[in-house]
Amino acid sequence: MPITAADTLYDRVLPFYEAIGAPVQALLTDNGREFCGKPEQHPYELLLAMEGIEHRRTKIATPRTNGFVERMNRTLLDECFRVAGRQTWYITPTEIQRDLDTFLRYYNLERSHQGYRLRGRTPAQALRETLAIETLPPIVPEQEVTTENEPDTLAA
Repeated sequence: MPITAADTLYDRVLPFYEAIGAPVQALLTDNGREFCGKPEQHPYELLLAMEGIEHRRTKIATPRTNGFVERMNRTLLDECFRVAGRQTWYITPTEIQRDLDTFLRYYNLERSHQGYRLRGRTPAQALRETLAIETLPPIVPEQEVTTENEPDTLAA
């Protein structure tokens, strides 16, 4: 959904890159309906315009650019959702998001990647080396991190 894409970009992606001092100048998306629409009415397009970010789209039927997205979708399906889906009966979207956040932390911080760009490093290692920084901000903002043992309410 367009509003979900805009919300994720605003709440998670932009603050992460701002914290490491890397400006977001352009975003590449596919031609899905959550990213396409009338620029003056579409939530995602409006957010990009407000932030001064160029919106680039992949060409239809171009495996070279679409391959990265398709591989990530397959990895999410095979390593996250098929595994977690067999172990958990999800009732709310929050539960799915919790498992996705856990997998993304693992994927970016612990899982080595064998592609020609990363050559056995994790994405976090590659980003730290490129920017010459010691630590990265949390991938998921701290206020969103909860564990099953923590109560959802605040004690007075």
